[in-house]
Amino acid sequence: MATDEKLSLAATRGFVEGIPHNRALGMKVVSISRAEAAFLLPYAQKLVGNPDTGVLHGGAITALLDATSGAAVFAALTEWLPIATLDLRIDYLRAAEPGLDVTARATCYKLGKNVAFTRAVAYHDDPGDPIASSVGTFMLGTKPGGPKAKKP
Repeated sequence: MATDEKLSLAATRGFVEGIPHNRALGMKVVSISRAEAAFLLPYAQKLVGNPDTGVLHGGAITALLDATSGAAVFAALTEWLPIATLDLRIDYLRAAEPGLDVTARATCYKLGKNVAFTRAVAYHDDPGDPIASSVGTFMLGTKPGGPKAKKP
């Protein structure tokens, strides 16, 4: 199995099957390569924010951008480290079109010692006509349970 195929399989297991929220939203891995990821959010009635228009809720698109950006960070690492989203700034540029799936593409463009930096876009058919764009920062090497607080 090629490296990109192994990466894609691991991402599918980790980001879709392993995260209940992503699985509930129906996310699918489209592609994974070094420092890049693409995920698909299939249109579903349960994700509609406004029943009068049929437009997807912004929270579903936020979750898609976050998951795709996190996958891009993992794809940039040379060894496995846990990560956590520190900040995700999203610009909503237009409403998603009712009935259409949304794709997100993310790139980890800078990998520091403790923080990774990402850019992503969510779109229907053309990344040049985005629904939303984001920039994110992810903490590298987080520990489960977090640091122990000192008692006063």
